Amino acid sequence: MNAELEKYKEKVFDDIKHIDKNGNEYWEARELQKMLEYKEWRLFNNIIEKAQIACSQSNNNINFHFGVYHKIVAAGKTTKPIIDYKLSRYACYLIVQNANSKFKPVALGQTYFAVQTRKMELTEEEYSKLDEDEKRLYRRKQTKDGNKILYKIAKEKGVKNFDEFTNAGYRGLYNGETANDIAKRKNLRYREDILDNMGSAELGANIFRITQTEALLEKQKEIDGHLATDTHFKVGKAIRNTIKSLGGTMPEELPTPKKSIKQIEKEKLDKIDINVKSG
Repeated sequence: MNAELEKYKEKVFDDIKHIDKNGNEYWEARELQKMLEYKEWRLFNNIIEKAQIACSQSNNNINFHFGVYHKIVAAGKTTKPIIDYKLSRYACYLIVQNANSKFKPVALGQTYFAVQTRKMELTEEEYSKLDEDEKRLYRRKQTKDGNKILYKIAKEKGVKNFDEFTNAGYRGLYNGETANDIAKRKNLRYREDILDNMGSAELGANIFRITQTEALLEKQKEIDGHLATDTHFKVGKAIRNTIKSLGGTMPEELPTPKKSIKQIEKEKLDKIDINVKSG
């Protein structure tokens, strides 16, 4: 998968990236269409429209990220004008997230945006323009993909009891609280995901816990599950101490959002369906 991701990165971000006269990078939608293996522009344009809706719902300027323009292409012995878009990196991200993951290049693209970059594939400026729900959605995906990698490495290091391993990280970060303790404090239903019920700041602390534990486990030479679990606890504790020393709010003191991630996702999908059907 790593080799495929690297090949994907080179093809998308080297082969088809353009630089305008002001030094700004952009991608052409027609070229991205071919890269993602969409044969018909009509179908790909539907994905672009969904991405534009998501862009608008995030209070971002559609025209800035999806610059529409016309270009002339050969059509047999004549030429004809066609519509294309100059896409920002953020627009590419939204298109890939809304595309059909049954296409292998799309699945690789989704993995690339989630895993290849550790904090943000979006620029800080783009991220700052997202509303709280969009920040939560973005960071929740980071925790999901980060945990997949973390648990894979933990297994390689000899971890067998993954409940114990998971709770070690939470206990360090949450002053002794386990996942069940956090769920009870948040008044969640049985088996409701605690990460789905965190705000962006709390998710950010957990992303840091996940990525730093992953980095340390990769350096760990011994195949020792107990050591890996202890490392997870120590990372969580270190992050907690850092938050405290900076005068930040402890994770357990952060408010629980009124809506879960699943509720937000459902509402956004419903809005997209309504807008697409009405359009």
